Amino acid sequence: MRLANLVWLVPAVTLLLGGCGDKAAQSVVMQPTGFHSDDECHVCGMVITRFPGPKGQALNGSTQQVRKFCSASEMLSWWVQPENRQANLTLYVHDMGKSQWDKPNDAHLIPAAQAFYVPAPDLPGAMGLSLGSFSDKQAAQQFAAAQGSEVLTLDEMVARLSAAPGAAHHGHH
Repeated sequence: MRLANLVWLVPAVTLLLGGCGDKAAQSVVMQPTGFHSDDECHVCGMVITRFPGPKGQALNGSTQQVRKFCSASEMLSWWVQPENRQANLTLYVHDMGKSQWDKPNDAHLIPAAQAFYVPAPDLPGAMGLSLGSFSDKQAAQQFAAAQGSEVLTLDEMVARLSAAPGAAHHGHH
C-alpha cells in the first residue's frame, strides 16, 4: 500500500481520537434524586429515611456519582474537608419551607449554595446538628425566630464548620 493512499487516514484517526477525551474533563448536569428506604449515609452508613429533618446530596457531574447524607449538616461537615472540595460537586438540601420536618419532600431539593440555614439543636434529626435549610430567606427567618436561632448563608455555615470541625456532629439520633 502506498503512503499517498493512507493520507486520508490521518485526519480520520485524529477526528476519532478527539472524541476520546479525558472522562474527568467531561461533565454532565445532574439533577438530585429521591431518597429511598435502602439509601445509606455516605459518612456514617445509617439508613437515611429513618430520621427526620433535611437530608443532603452531593452530585459529581464528572463521575455521575450521587452521594447521599442523613442530614444537611452531615453533608456540609463532609464537604468542608479539603479532599471533598471538588469543583465538580453540586450540593442539594431539602427546602424545609416546603416540607414537613418529619418527612422532607424530595420534590423540593434545592441547591445548597442558594439555601439559607438555621441551626435547630432542639429538633430531632440524624447525625450532626439539626439544621433547617430554606430557599426563602423570610421562611428561614420565621423558622429561626421559632427556634430561637439565626439565619446563615452557606459561606457562614462553612466558616463555622471549618472553625469547629466536630461541632456539627452533636445532634439527636
